[in-house]
Amino acid sequence: MNKKVYIDLSHTIEDGLITYKGLPAPIICDYLSREESRKLYEPGTEFQIGKIEMVSNTGTYVDVPFHRYADGKDLSKIAIQKMAGLEGVLVSVEQHIEEIDEELFYGLDLEGKAVLIHTGWDRHWNTDQYFEHHPYLTENAAKYLSSQKAALVGIDSYNIDDTSGKARPVHTTLLGEEILIVEHLCNLQDLVNKQFLFYAVSPKFKGVGTFPVRAFAEIV
Repeated sequence: MNKKVYIDLSHTIEDGLITYKGLPAPIICDYLSREESRKLYEPGTEFQIGKIEMVSNTGTYVDVPFHRYADGKDLSKIAIQKMAGLEGVLVSVEQHIEEIDEELFYGLDLEGKAVLIHTGWDRHWNTDQYFEHHPYLTENAAKYLSSQKAALVGIDSYNIDDTSGKARPVHTTLLGEEILIVEHLCNLQDLVNKQFLFYAVSPKFKGVGTFPVRAFAEIV
């Protein structure tokens, strides 16, 4: 029996990590420490209960329509099959390219697929460089991915949109068509020349449009 191979595509979330410039870092601490728990249980038995305070845009996360649209589906309304077991397509970008246009996706079968864009920008994770001059999709690229009926689009960059201005046409286009977005992926180089299924499942929160995921690929 062949052992399944999984590739972890998620960054580690830790106390004090800045994911998105201008948003607060998570606070991760004990709600109930092991030492305090000893008062509640028999000798030799102890537990830890953690407490986490964070914004939903932390670490590697998924965006669903509610993130952009007040009447869009929130995390509680997204079907599992939109986040799990999606046939994946890896598209690699040369490292000097900042603006990713539609031509990169021509000739690819994208319908119903998780389209993962490998830029290598994750090499700058947790540094000041990560926030500046990052690779992003153009509005035309988003429109093309939408026209080809991609199911999900992910990128290993700071944002799928150009953050130098106030417009966010890629989020607007993709989430408007209920095409999910996963940002801050990593390790996409490990998927080159491989067939894979993609998973990025979030908790089932009501009234939330973005949340961290444990994104990973299953090699098939």
